[in-house]
Parts: sequence; structure tokens; C-alpha cells
Amino acid sequence: MSNSEISAANSGADNSTGESLFTARFSRRMFLTGAASLLLAGCASTSYQSSTVTYSQPQQPQPTGDLRKDPYYIAMYAAVPTEKFPIPAVNLMEVPDSKYLRQVVAYNGPERAGTIVVDPNERFLYLVRGDGSAMRYGVGVGRAGFEWAGDAVVKFKRPWPRWTPPASMIARQPKLEKYRNGMEPGLHNPLGARALYLFHNGQDTLYRIHGTNENWSIGRNVSSGCIRMLNQDIIDLYNRVPSGTRVVVRPSRVA
Repeated sequence: MSNSEISAANSGADNSTGESLFTARFSRRMFLTGAASLLLAGCASTSYQSSTVTYSQPQQPQPTGDLRKDPYYIAMYAAVPTEKFPIPAVNLMEVPDSKYLRQVVAYNGPERAGTIVVDPNERFLYLVRGDGSAMRYGVGVGRAGFEWAGDAVVKFKRPWPRWTPPASMIARQPKLEKYRNGMEPGLHNPLGARALYLFHNGQDTLYRIHGTNENWSIGRNVSSGCIRMLNQDIIDLYNRVPSGTRVVVRPSRVA
């Protein structure tokens, strides 16, 4: 977060009009999303209308050895110079384990295609595909990521969002006072390149799914924030889901 297809997946536009469901299917050379149903500084089920979203991505190789050294994944996490704030390539060896890299996995949960499922205990986020599989992303889980669980929807999405620290955080860390009215977007903004804002029954849960450039934090519990993803991964997820997408946050075992 380079081949042309991955760059295309990382630079799509925000489709925030309408609720939809997402499914995808393998072919030998790429993922195609054809006529498919598309249905997180603090963390309702709904009905969905279908629409068509089409994109392509190279065929995922069979996982063997350390995927962090695989050319496919090195290309997937290559630099994204076309962003408003150019994103550097991810040093994959900073990610604790290759299982936290974006990949399609078997999934037999009860959720409908297009649903986002956050598992803070295992530090994974799933985008259900509806064909017995899901796109799985590794995440880092901040304190706030363990404080809320339940059913929500992505009320809105933002590219390169501003970050405003809560008053309680400013009280604990006075150096953040200068950001009381918000921190400008950029690579050093805690929300990274994209953010999804979760609401439950019309109320802001203060739960966010967002980007980060702290590669080492993926697959770990961290002191602040909600659910963080590598910038390349949050861009990929942002491009795949519209506003209105259902999100299921599983209960945390952390007290």
C-alpha cells in the first residue's frame, strides 16, 4: 500500500450511492467481479440493493513459504505514486507474519456477500464473497477496537481524512492540543489514506476502519486507534465497498 492491475485496484473511486453486495470469482489469471451484489477517533443490520461493480486483479498464487518474499505480494504492496500523498511501498518484512497479507481464504460464516467482518481477537478483517470464500486482510487493533462490538453500517467513507483527537486523549497527551480542531491529512495522519466510519442505529459508534503507515503494527494490539490496515489494503477495501455496507464486529476477549 507494480503491475498495472494492482495499481488499478488501489486507485478506484468512491461509490457511495446506494447499498450493494459484493461477490467475486477466481479465474486462472484474475479475479472478476461480474454482475454481483454489493452490499471505523473512537468504534444495524440493513437491507441491500444490488448493483454491478467490475474490477480485475491478478490470480492469487497458492500460498507457499514466506509470502512476504513472493513477487506477487511485493507488487501488491508496491508504492502508489498516483495518490494525493504518494504512498511508499510496504516493507513486507516489517509485517510480523505473512498471514496478515491480503489474500482470499475459505470462509463459512453466516454473513451475506458484501459484509465486512472484523475479528479483533485474531486481528483479521474479512470481506465476505458469497462463494464460500472471503478476502482477508490483516489488521492492527487499538484500544478502541476492543471497546465496541456488534452490528453496524458504513455510514460514510473518506479519502485522506482529517483526524481529531478526543478531548480525553488531549487531556492525557497535552502535546495533541494543536490538533484539537483536526490534523491535516497526510501520511503521518493516524487515519492514513482512507477511513470508514461506522454507525449503529443512526448513531456514530466512534469506531473506525482506517489506514496506517506503521507496518509493524499489523497483526498486533496497539495502544491507540480502532482497526488499522496497511494503506494499500484500506484503499483496496475502500474501493470494494459502498456506503451502507453492513459491518459485523465480533466480541473481543480482551477485558
